[in-house]
Amino acid sequence: MKYVLNLYLLGVALTLLSIFFRLMESLERALERPLPESSWATRGQLANTEPPKGLPDHPSRGVQ
Repeated sequence: MKYVLNLYLLGVALTLLSIFFRLMESLERALERPLPESSWATRGQLANTEPPKGLPDHPSRGVQ
């Protein structure tokens, strides 16, 4: 019975090591990739609610 428990614990340990190494490899790949140009700036530009100049305030009213 002790032999089966040791095999089970060995399997659990190997599984955890495998997960750990996969996470480290993916983290390493993510750090090697060049970062995109300031994604926060583009998000900030998308959040800008001011309408572009030259357009009517309410285009849904139609032409009057």
